Amino acid sequence: MHIKSLFHINHPNAIQFVTFRTQESIRYYLQNNHADKATSAAKQQFEMDKVLDLSKEGAILNTEVIELLMQYLLSKNNSLYNLVAVSIMPNHVHIMFEQLVPLTKIMQHIKGASSLLINRHLGRSGVLWDKSYYDKIVRSEEQFRITYEYIKNNAYKAELADASKRFYGIYE
Repeated sequence: MHIKSLFHINHPNAIQFVTFRTQESIRYYLQNNHADKATSAAKQQFEMDKVLDLSKEGAILNTEVIELLMQYLLSKNNSLYNLVAVSIMPNHVHIMFEQLVPLTKIMQHIKGASSLLINRHLGRSGVLWDKSYYDKIVRSEEQFRITYEYIKNNAYKAELADASKRFYGIYE
């Protein structure tokens, strides 16, 4: 099984909802779950979220790493994007922002720099993030509200004890 290749939509000033995951968690998911090849990419992402929210595989985004990654993401606010919300789960990240530069540049910066910071902090090397990411343009106020609430409540829904440390939102 493989995850369908995703087409990324790049639009200046678009509000993007992006999910990216640790490589170890994706490897675990692909080895242990079998999705129907006819399943849409969006449905595959939803199914992955359900499994990986509860999985310990690739779950290195904990303790000090949460603060390290959060500070990095906040440091790029107003330069790469206007940050709306972010949830740092143990093995993946949900982020919503208004893009100020091309989406590929944003994701290269986020994944490249945070990988170096996190690997250095944990005394490890190698690939941290899976090469793919799932993005969806937010097209309406209703979709914006639903997406914001999803990001805000993700760590609480997974019953993580440190859920309050894992979320940042502009309305909080």
